[in-house]
Amino acid sequence: MFFNLSAFYFFYFAAVGVYIIFLPKVLNDIGYNPLEIGIIFALAPLMRFLTPFLFLKHINLNQFIFKLALFSSIFFTSLFYLTINNFYAFMINNAMLGVCLALILPYLEVTAIKNLGKERYGKSRLYGSIGFMVISIVLARYLTNPYVAIDFYLVVNILTVVFALLLLKYDVEHKEEIDPEPFSFFKYWPFWLSLFFMQMSFGGFYNFFTIYETEHGISLEMTSYLWSFGVICEIIMLYFQGPVLKKNLLTIIKFCVGITVFRWMLLYWFPDSLTITFISQSIHAFSFGLYHSAVIIYLYSLYENKKLAQQFMYGVAYGLGGFVGALVAGWVYGEYLFVYSAIFSLVALIALYFIKDTSKDKLKSTSFS
Repeated sequence: MFFNLSAFYFFYFAAVGVYIIFLPKVLNDIGYNPLEIGIIFALAPLMRFLTPFLFLKHINLNQFIFKLALFSSIFFTSLFYLTINNFYAFMINNAMLGVCLALILPYLEVTAIKNLGKERYGKSRLYGSIGFMVISIVLARYLTNPYVAIDFYLVVNILTVVFALLLLKYDVEHKEEIDPEPFSFFKYWPFWLSLFFMQMSFGGFYNFFTIYETEHGISLEMTSYLWSFGVICEIIMLYFQGPVLKKNLLTIIKFCVGITVFRWMLLYWFPDSLTITFISQSIHAFSFGLYHSAVIIYLYSLYENKKLAQQFMYGVAYGLGGFVGALVAGWVYGEYLFVYSAIFSLVALIALYFIKDTSKDKLKSTSFS
């Protein structure tokens, strides 16, 4: 299973790389204006947030729905060739693809944790970061016309689906699918609030880090190295984090959020210092690598309906948090951009102290293979 899961992560996040690194340039090259591009790329996180609500009462995220999402993702990716030159058609196309993507990763995260456990999960997940880096290097050399990016996106999407289907034999339809305890945000509301504000704090980083650094005298080439360095630190953390995740998960999450507050303040205090900026990028190992794994496993311990919990994690954090964070970052962009980011992550940290940590007891009764 380890090979198939690692290959799935590799190709899934390679596809993410094509989508977020190269597709904006493609749309710009064929005549989309900045507002239209912004609308297109706001749809994916928005659909990621909205989709899980369909599964509260009306639909079950079972193998049939999962397979439907996989094959539909190939279908809607193929439609890019026909819709990309029409803003409204491409907008609808992206919205439907966003629904599919909102189901695929949360479903397999549960299978990954169930079968690999805390110790080996990170060592498999790191291949997603590698896939993201590889595609950014490879496609940059071959992007000679807009359709090359779509070709790459379709190929890696198909490979993602192939390895996702191979993983289904490791998935067991658990009794969680008929959940005796209704899914509730309110039972653990401080945790969901923290997830939202933590990802919201990344809005300035994901959308404006390159602009911010180049405006403070760091070259575009060096800024690309800073991005790569952050991903490398993330990969190292994912590989070695197994023993750390045996500790109290809520304490780990608090530490990761706390050091993220410090990370954003470093970028505010020393925007033109290359050394300090590299140090701030090294913290990505904690503020994403370790944080993401700890959150995934912590949620696994809290809810009986584990797949729905993962759906909402991606929806609330990377969906709604990413969507609002991007909008707010654009609104407040300037000298104090990362002060706002630090405030948002500080709110995320404070919210965690309102949680009564029962995960230790729940983890004892949670089985990992």
